[in-house]
Amino acid sequence: MESTTTTSTAEEIVAKVGGPGNILSLTHCATRLRFELQDASVVDQAAVEKIKGVMGAVPQSGDRFQVVIGGAVQTTFNQIMNLPSMSGVGKGLSDADVKARERAKARGKVAWLDAFFEYLSDSFRPLLGVLLGASLIIAFAAVLDALGLVDFRSADKAAGWFFVDAMWRSVLYFLPIMVAYNAAKKLNIDPWLGATIMAALFTPEFLMLSDPTAIPSTVCTTNPTLGTDSCIADIFGLPMQLNGYGGQVFVPLMMVAVLAVVYRLLKKIFPDNIQMVFVPFFSMLIMIPVTAFLIGPLGIWLGTGIGTGLAWLNGNAPIVFAILIPMIYPFLVPLGLHWPLNALMLANIASPATGHMDFIQGPMGSWNFACFGATAGVLLIAARNRNREMREVATGALAAGLLGGISEPSLYGIHLRYKRIYPRMLVGCAVGGILTGLLGWSSGGVKTDVFAFTSLLTIPVFTPMWVYVISITAAFVTAMVLIVISDYRTPEQKAEEEAERAQEAADLALERARLSGAAAPVAAATTAAVGGGVATLVRTDVIGAPVTGQVVPLEQVNDKVFASKALGEGVGIVPTDGHVIAPVGGVLITVPESGHAFGIRTDDGVEVLVHVGIDTVRLEGKGFQVEVKADQRVEAGDLLAKVDLDVVKSAGYDPTTIVVVINTMSLTSVAPRNAGKVGLGDPIIDVKP
Repeated sequence: MESTTTTSTAEEIVAKVGGPGNILSLTHCATRLRFELQDASVVDQAAVEKIKGVMGAVPQSGDRFQVVIGGAVQTTFNQIMNLPSMSGVGKGLSDADVKARERAKARGKVAWLDAFFEYLSDSFRPLLGVLLGASLIIAFAAVLDALGLVDFRSADKAAGWFFVDAMWRSVLYFLPIMVAYNAAKKLNIDPWLGATIMAALFTPEFLMLSDPTAIPSTVCTTNPTLGTDSCIADIFGLPMQLNGYGGQVFVPLMMVAVLAVVYRLLKKIFPDNIQMVFVPFFSMLIMIPVTAFLIGPLGIWLGTGIGTGLAWLNGNAPIVFAILIPMIYPFLVPLGLHWPLNALMLANIASPATGHMDFIQGPMGSWNFACFGATAGVLLIAARNRNREMREVATGALAAGLLGGISEPSLYGIHLRYKRIYPRMLVGCAVGGILTGLLGWSSGGVKTDVFAFTSLLTIPVFTPMWVYVISITAAFVTAMVLIVISDYRTPEQKAEEEAERAQEAADLALERARLSGAAAPVAAATTAAVGGGVATLVRTDVIGAPVTGQVVPLEQVNDKVFASKALGEGVGIVPTDGHVIAPVGGVLITVPESGHAFGIRTDDGVEVLVHVGIDTVRLEGKGFQVEVKADQRVEAGDLLAKVDLDVVKSAGYDPTTIVVVINTMSLTSVAPRNAGKVGLGDPIIDVKP
């Protein structure tokens, strides 16, 4: 049951921000509720901050308002959204969608290309969870198959293993319907309409059209290159090419793009009061035949044409083929155009003309391992930066890739979201392809006699195995190293993530302080046994100035979060010199690469944050020379950094240095001294634990 206290807190927050009628949408990050309001001027900020469980309130630009909750934000968010009075209020955009919207504002030089990748990314990103789930099931099956415990290619395997196939095929087979839903949502049309149109090609009735025994007018022929059947049905006197659309994501992407034009045209034609019925009706009446007769076959024809061309290329220029395959796969997979190549792989294995050997999967391995190498690079950066969300996504994607040979989680969950990854990954693809072509010259390339997921577990099925191992290793390492060296994020994305982490860390520090109560953390002179000896912990009574300059009250600094004292009591200093020293002695708990902030925890538990400049994180370290590192012990007066103030000012940033005690609430007293000029180390804040 919901606690009365929690429900009361939720109701109070809603009431103090102006009531349900004033709330347009509500989302949350790791520590804060994010309100989009009709009118932010009616919010009683002081009253919000007095609510039990609220750590602070921060007005934002426009009519946005944030309420700092801390680690319990998810529970509070759920309680608010479950209030009966909130039934008519939408959750709005997710935090990830809000960030995506902001990223979309900063277009590159080729705007249409950015829009295209955003369309792809937003069509697949919501499917990341089920794709990861399905891929891990495949990885499990691949392990058993590689160990020889179960032959998953066998037509007479036990019924239980067919059921296991159904578990992961449910995602990959119906992927076009899911993609159609997301793509339609991305283009601001009814997502269920997009899903319905695509689903028409998966109905038993549509599939029955391909069965000449059930529909005598259907004519089927066999493709001599791919070894697959192609059927034509007579639909009211018109020929319709029939295909299997399982996994064909290119078709729904094309279909939804056309549907968007038709949908908006119909919205203009029909009055508002009848749009609910007639817009879906005519959209289905138009788009289902268009998809079945034109768009669907076009997608298949494109894939088939690519497959036929590759077969010719491998027979006439095998070295070029070995390089081309890993270079084009990064573009085929997101569009679903790689699926027809699977049919070509199977046809090669079945054909006596090729010696029952497939020539595509070997070079393809370089693409897969370049993809996994890029993901490994992202994982290393995420681990280094303590980005928990990206670390979890990259870990799951890398496990699915290395164990199952599945690239989709890496592509849709990471690579298509960050446009810097593709160029670096392509270098890895090229390196692997070149090595495959050169080292495999005498053997006619890397081949296999089975249809295998290109993972670590299936390495033994390729021959020559040593060529394959060298190629995929080089592809993996090249992509990983390039990502680690140059990062996968743009400067804007790095600044955004770093600011978000700093904000959330400060919020959580405040929550810890609030939960610990007002008791002094350590007595004035406490002794502790250290390695058999005795060490004295001296109480922190005063905090010195980290820079030379003019002290100003915290309320006057040009940053609403600091000025609101949501992050703790403190002061601002307008610096006249670029030397930044430690204001207290202790351990450095925060030292970002940008050098714009330093967090120090003293021996008696006082946590001091020195923030050099406002929004200077966006400089990404330009003008900052950091002299220390995280977890290092410093004494009061030790040099932390040298800052070129001219660089900061010329870039348009306020150099005001802010000093706050982020665990103010757990201390007896934190009292800033009067404003005035100060030198390095001069007292600026008195502290009583």
